[in-house]
Amino acid sequence: MRDNNLVYGYTIAPTEKELTVETLWNTTRRWMIENPEHLPEKSFIHWAINEKSKYTMCHFWSNFEIVDLSFYRSAAYESYFQHLDRAGGFFYERWGDAPVHSIAASMLLRKEQIHWFEDVGYHHPGYAHCPNKPEMHRNCICDKGQNFMYHGMCNRRFAEVGDIYKDQALELAHLPDRK
Repeated sequence: MRDNNLVYGYTIAPTEKELTVETLWNTTRRWMIENPEHLPEKSFIHWAINEKSKYTMCHFWSNFEIVDLSFYRSAAYESYFQHLDRAGGFFYERWGDAPVHSIAASMLLRKEQIHWFEDVGYHHPGYAHCPNKPEMHRNCICDKGQNFMYHGMCNRRFAEVGDIYKDQALELAHLPDRK
């Protein structure tokens, strides 16, 4: 990952249960508006937030993630995490590490810094990923018929959207909530 300037890697990207993150995006939006100095000039936030400023519920599952720890130790991530902690959502809504890590990664990194380990098979009850590459099949034990990632909305979105500029991200943060 270091050789390719990657910061965050994952294997599965499902959608989150809305009841567990009801106020996460609005809390994130407030942090973005109050802390624009921490936002990079370009980021992949459009993966997690659509053009109407609605949280897509997409998240990188943290059961398998590889991260450059300097990202979690950065001033921007620390500021964001402290803001979330003060808001109380970890306790009152059960905000999990996966949606928090995912929004932070998409908000503070560029797409080219995030890597899908497509060649790593992974299974968790209800979700599975089997590599599509035929040369990988002999190394994996999985049911290709239950391959979640190639059909999931979040993986399609990952392929379709790109980075947006800081001013565009801030415009999304300023849009009214579209529930």
